[in-house]
Order: sequence, then structure tokens, then C-alpha cells
Amino acid sequence: MFEAPYLLFLGDAPDGLAAKMAQGIYDWRPEAVAGQIRMEGCNADLGIKDLSIKEAAAAGVKTLVIGVVNRGGVIGENWKSILVEALESGMDIASGLHNLLRDEDDLVKAAQENGRTLHDVRIPSVQYPIASGKKRTGKRCLAVGTDCSVGKMYTTLAMDREMKKRGLKSTFRPTGQTGILIEGNGVPLDAVVADFMAGSVEWLTPDNDPDHWDFIEGQGSLFHASYSGVTMALIHGGQPDALILCHEPTREFMRGLPDYTLPSIEDLREIALKLAQIVNPECKAVAISINTQHMDEPAALKYLDEVEKKMGLPTVDPFRQGAARLVEALV
Repeated sequence: MFEAPYLLFLGDAPDGLAAKMAQGIYDWRPEAVAGQIRMEGCNADLGIKDLSIKEAAAAGVKTLVIGVVNRGGVIGENWKSILVEALESGMDIASGLHNLLRDEDDLVKAAQENGRTLHDVRIPSVQYPIASGKKRTGKRCLAVGTDCSVGKMYTTLAMDREMKKRGLKSTFRPTGQTGILIEGNGVPLDAVVADFMAGSVEWLTPDNDPDHWDFIEGQGSLFHASYSGVTMALIHGGQPDALILCHEPTREFMRGLPDYTLPSIEDLREIALKLAQIVNPECKAVAISINTQHMDEPAALKYLDEVEKKMGLPTVDPFRQGAARLVEALV
């Protein structure tokens, strides 16, 4: 794990969804977060204390975490002065962006001069195998979504927390930068060479006790023209016994693709289940997780009830209502 307390860098995030990495870290490890730092024009706000680099250093912050994710995952040139100031103030920097900290000469120089460390989460640290397709012991649950950023990580984290609360055996298996920053381990799946992606998921979810559940963090969407490849790797490498269908009902179009509308939950169940049953014929879609963050309470409850009646599966917002019914669908 990176040394806490953290200062979460939101940069010039255009909206809250662009700061989902920072939001995820704060939601699941609030005790490790000292505050946030935002630039002019930032439209994201975690609702926590804003700190300057000087204030953060005085508060004992150890690591500045880049918590903003932009298209392409690049380090903005306009971020550099803040990042260098953090290094000069005695902080390490952690990032999950595709654009690696270690490839930025000015950041490397500042880190070396100040004896600080640059942590790039998206560097695979293991030589992953090619997937074998062999059945493994233990049980696995995978979250799949109608789109990117609909709550797949939150769903699996909430289910793992509920399982542990009940004294049942489970492990959250991160496959993205935010999950890795929360859990301290995992596979940066979208940075793995394509031929080895499914194998890396097999490696992440090895043989286990018959009553142990791995909760595999979902990525992308089978319906997303940009990011369907990682979803396929998770389905075939994970060999899930159970699928949780995830959806965000207020979206007008696919994340970053204004020419594409979201598929229905029925379409997701049909296609994801068909693909999962290639590697595990016993796989079932057991429940539905709905991200209702942009709906008020009455509208959310009405929508959840309608979906449950229509689909015939337990349907909840696990962040709003808890994951008890999702876990009960498994056990």
C-alpha cells in the first residue's frame, strides 16, 4: 500500500465521473484521506476539505494520489507545477493513468532530487500466462455492465464487505487502478498485453476453498465499442459461477460515445450469460445492481421495484441500500 494520509488530486476534472478514482478511494478508504486539491475549472468535488500543497504537507500528507481519469489517461502539462511542488514538499505520487509518471522526465528529476517515490499502478508486475481454460476450485462472481463506470467496482466491493460481515469466505479481486489503490493488490488489466489478459484473470482468481467466493471487479462493457476487450478477458479468464448485472439508468448514451445508446438489462443478461457459459456452463445471472446516484429516493425505489418485477431477479443499489440481497442471491 502507498503511505497514508493521501491528498486526492482532482486536477481540472470536467465532471464528477472524471474523478471516479478519487471518489472510489474516498468512499472505501476515507480514513486514509486528508483532503482534496483542485485546479481552476475543476467541476468535481468530493465534499471534503480542500488543501493546498503547503497545507497538506503541514497536515502530514505522505502521498498525492492522482484521482482524475481523462480519456487516454494522460498527465496534463498544466498539472506539472502542482505535482512537482508535492514532490518538493516531501510527498510521494501515485497514479493509475496510462501515461506513466516514470516517463515524465521533469517528475522523475524532481522525485530523485527530493528522495521521493513515483508509484505507477498500471505497470504489470507479473509475467502472466496465457489462459488455459481449466476449471478451478472455489467460486467466482463477476460484475458486468451495460456501460463503463456504472458501479461494477462498488458492487463487488460492497458484496465482499457484506460476505466478510457475515463471517463467510470471500476476496475482492481488483482489475483496475482504483481497485488496486483501495486494496493494495490486483491486476491492471487494461495494461496487460491482449494475449495474456484472460490468463492474468486466471492468475488473479486461483484455486480456493469450495465455499470461498472471489468477487471480480468488472471493467468496460461488452457493448462498448472502445472497451469491450477487457470485459471478454474477465468473462473467459474469470470463469464466473455468477454474474451481477450492473446498470446506470439516467445515461443518455454510452460513456464517451454519443452515437451509441445503452443496451437494455435484458440484452446484457442474454449476451453476457451466453459468453460466460462457454467457459462455465453452470454460470447464472443471479442479481441486478443499479446505480441510482442521480435519482431521488422515491424515483430510485420505484425504478428498482420495476426492474425486479420485470427481470425476476433481486435488484438493489448496493451503495445506497447495502449488498445483503445480492449476497443472499449467492449463498
